[in-house]
Amino acid sequence: MSFYSVFAADYELVFPVRDEVYRFLRSHAGVPGGRVLDVGCGPGHYCGRFAADGYDATGIDLDRAMIVEALKRYPQAAFRSMDMRSVDAVGGGFSCVYSIGNVMAYPGPDELAAFLGRISRLLKPGGAWIMQVMHWDAFAGVESYEFPARTIEREGGTATFHRSYRFENPDAVLFSVTLRQAGQVLFDDASTLYPVSVKRYLELHDRSGLSSVSVCSDFAGSPLKDIPGSGLVMVFRKR
Repeated sequence: MSFYSVFAADYELVFPVRDEVYRFLRSHAGVPGGRVLDVGCGPGHYCGRFAADGYDATGIDLDRAMIVEALKRYPQAAFRSMDMRSVDAVGGGFSCVYSIGNVMAYPGPDELAAFLGRISRLLKPGGAWIMQVMHWDAFAGVESYEFPARTIEREGGTATFHRSYRFENPDAVLFSVTLRQAGQVLFDDASTLYPVSVKRYLELHDRSGLSSVSVCSDFAGSPLKDIPGSGLVMVFRKR
């Protein structure tokens, strides 16, 4: 069972919903009534916001526990437990498709290229594709990196959430997640991520018929930072 399954009900304790993120997403989503799709939606908070504002919102996530939580909280939105490689199954005609929280670091290089082609086909002409990942270029020369620990209050008391990267080679990162409470390890898991340079992301999108609109470090539109652990937010439009 993944970390995300274990914490589906209180996911926001670790990754809280942020108004500035929703405002950014909505600014590219067109008028209410349009279709929006969240790839890797987790417990569905942003989909729920879109649905409440009159959009036809759909969220997909591989983790079934997350989808169960999303359906319980936001019945006005549509949610499906599915692999994002099968995203074609949700139909088309989307005004906006987005994926935040480093989800796009999970597909391997060949899978990412194929996935972007699928996203392009799902979008209406002029529709927006938004992705948020780590700014991998900023990790150049770094062998390992540990994020600041996050403290959360959950049943049983205070717990600390730990994340770290180990760069095994230029094309793969071992991502480790640990949750500790009262001196015990409640959860410990690792998965492989695939770092991609900004230049390569732009090339892959262009080949898929997606034109770059903006490249920044966060949802406030700040310039990219050459600091390990900083983010990358990219917006594209279907040609």
